[in-house]
Amino acid sequence: METVHSANLSIGVDIGGTKILAALVDERGSISGQIHRETPQHDVAATEYVLAELIKELSEGHEDLPVGIGAAGWMDKKGKTVLFSPHLSWRNEPVRERLMNLVGHDITLVNDADAAGWAEHRYGAGRGESDMVCLTLGTGIGGAVILGGQIHRGKSGIAGEFGHQVIVPGGHRCACGNRGCWEQYASGNALGRDGAELVRTKSPVAFRLRAAVGNDPEAVSGIVVTELAAAGDPACRDLISDMGEWLGLGISNLASVLDPGMVVIGGGLGTASQQLIAKAEETYRRTLSGRGYRPFARIRQAELGPAAGLIGAADLARENRK
Repeated sequence: METVHSANLSIGVDIGGTKILAALVDERGSISGQIHRETPQHDVAATEYVLAELIKELSEGHEDLPVGIGAAGWMDKKGKTVLFSPHLSWRNEPVRERLMNLVGHDITLVNDADAAGWAEHRYGAGRGESDMVCLTLGTGIGGAVILGGQIHRGKSGIAGEFGHQVIVPGGHRCACGNRGCWEQYASGNALGRDGAELVRTKSPVAFRLRAAVGNDPEAVSGIVVTELAAAGDPACRDLISDMGEWLGLGISNLASVLDPGMVVIGGGLGTASQQLIAKAEETYRRTLSGRGYRPFARIRQAELGPAAGLIGAADLARENRK
């Protein structure tokens, strides 16, 4: 880890479904003092108390550090209110004001995918690219849009919900209430579901996968499939290839609308499988409208890993202080 400059520090916080990560971040994107706590998923007051604890611990010995907090969900355009968060009990909650009262620091609230995308734009795979899309592949698909070197959030502040574009009308049921959303075909959950189906049918081609999970389809996850594919298992490599097709089709749709110079793919699944990225790029190049008469966006794996969200949130908080 690079040495952190004491000047221009800010605090970055990334709220995940199971844990909250926080660290000090300098103007070069280097982090220090990373700490974490479990996420109190169903208790608004407890979540805010844990956030305040982390911020106070990191700010000890420093005066008036700006704080950036990234969380899954929708923030209002001014970053004052969390309109909805799928993992937490925040529903139209004035989180920024309450946290500022608790800790006495400037608080910037951002969507976690926006924070990760901003970090990749500033310090990671997207350095030097003013127009890019960042996809975060995990249980679902998160996204960020950078246009003209700025996060594009749309009129209401909730742009980038790429995972819920309907790509297969009448397809798999999504937790959002619709059918056929992109994340039902190109996410960790989708990969785990398809692997579980192979185990459930007792397919002979999936003997390694069946052995890995003890013939229990409920034990199959996207991580298990990805690890076996990386080890060369043909059945799991086929599953990754299928998912790469869906991922590439969705990227082609996004490129037709947004015309980015780069698509950065991160999240746990996006950084775990080079095969997935290669298949997605192949499909994107084969299906992009106007191919042969327009430049292709570069497809890159994200570089910053699990710390991207807190790095981006911290940097945005620093920018807001200027």
